[in-house]
Amino acid sequence: MPYTVTPTVLPEVLILEPKVFGDARGFFFESFNQRDFAQATGLNVPFVQDNHSRSVKGVLRGLHYQIQHPQGKLVRVTQGEVFDVAVDLRRSSPNFGKWVGVTLSAENHRQLWVPPGFAHGFVVTSEAAEFLYKTTDYWYPEYERSLRWNDPIVGVQWPIQGAEPLLARKDAAGSGLNVAEAFV
Repeated sequence: MPYTVTPTVLPEVLILEPKVFGDARGFFFESFNQRDFAQATGLNVPFVQDNHSRSVKGVLRGLHYQIQHPQGKLVRVTQGEVFDVAVDLRRSSPNFGKWVGVTLSAENHRQLWVPPGFAHGFVVTSEAAEFLYKTTDYWYPEYERSLRWNDPIVGVQWPIQGAEPLLARKDAAGSGLNVAEAFV
């Protein structure tokens, strides 16, 4: 099997660790194979868009979701390290409002599956990081929402030391869980 799949404390959020082949020249791994992904996870999801961002240390992106056209995301880091977070925003879920955080880095090659119905975000913990992700639906800016990164109800324990993180205006103005639009 090309992936080792580990459920997180939120069972729908999965850590995927690809089989990496390395020697003195470097390494090789398949970062994505639809057939193997479906076999390893039991998920047959269409990916329609790939995104790539670069951020410097202390940048926090998120917690984002689309209230209509919700996106599943398969995320990974190709340079540096991030602390990646998913928050369950499905009101019918027993895990509504709960979060999970995973360190993703270029060194550990981990990927995280964040299903539709979850908010997603990350903070850069290295000097810089390049972040790639596949989505199951297109970006619709009119449906994009931000859950406040430091909402005390959710209580994400971000590994941030010292100064406040660097945020986009929309993320600084994110909603708290008690007033955020959520999924059924």
